Amino acid sequence: MRLLTYCTPGDDTPRPGALLAGDRVADLSALASAAGVRLPPDLLGLVAAGEPALAAVRELLAGATAEGATAESPLVRPLAEVSLRAPLRPGKIVGVGLNYVEHVAESHRTLDTERELPDRPVLFSKPSTAVTGPGQPILHNAELTKQLDWECELAVVIGTPAFRVTEADALRHVFGYSIVNDISARDQRRSGQWFFSKGQDTYAPFGPVVVTADEIPDPQRLDLSLRVNGELRQDSNTRHMLFGIARLIADISSGVTLEPGDVIATGSPSGVGAGMVPPQFLRPGDLVEATIEGIGTLANPVVDAR
Repeated sequence: MRLLTYCTPGDDTPRPGALLAGDRVADLSALASAAGVRLPPDLLGLVAAGEPALAAVRELLAGATAEGATAESPLVRPLAEVSLRAPLRPGKIVGVGLNYVEHVAESHRTLDTERELPDRPVLFSKPSTAVTGPGQPILHNAELTKQLDWECELAVVIGTPAFRVTEADALRHVFGYSIVNDISARDQRRSGQWFFSKGQDTYAPFGPVVVTADEIPDPQRLDLSLRVNGELRQDSNTRHMLFGIARLIADISSGVTLEPGDVIATGSPSGVGAGMVPPQFLRPGDLVEATIEGIGTLANPVVDAR
């Protein structure tokens, strides 16, 4: 399933939905109400409710399809007529730095990081207030940064609590996958710390959908790319991760409990603005599009926040 959160024209109330064939959005709350089924009111609640809730959603969607729900149905709307929001507000966003070999090399060259490959995952956090949704603006405040950069990353959405899990069991705790654009103010690192550099409001575009894990059998074989104003800047595949998703979950959960709805941003391939010759950074008016195979494209404009 391809789950999302959206608003309708004239109503800013976020609603949980599912993306159907033909670019149609099914209203999960309305489907549940019509069928006399109780569902959580938002996608975060649906994630936390686990497999029984997912099974109920599958049954509702199958019923709607069997009954021939069309774009004119009150239960289904064309995607073009709704506004997508971030699928959910994570409790935690755990970022992973230096997780692609070529990015380690470009970071050493341009960002003064270590030359050697890390022997364990490099972790940092982004606050949930950094999250913004598809089509929503990335705020560029020139009083705070002249080096606003992009990073296309596969997002792992946790489905069940994970603490001290093994690599062998790690993927059983995954609800699904999405996209995070790890926006970074390169000139706001403070004594090597990344929190303010990566944690400002709108610095975690997230979406456009969460694809349930059953639809992505091998998350380590996904093409990912990023374009700025239509120009290709990043182009890689998740097979090039230094530490795979199972290893990341095992490492993080060795000391930190991962909870339903938490997001792991699994690292960026090479091709960031700081690594270009000469360096190139985002400016107001730019459009950033992060794409991952099997998930879709997360597009965000950059706007002047002064």
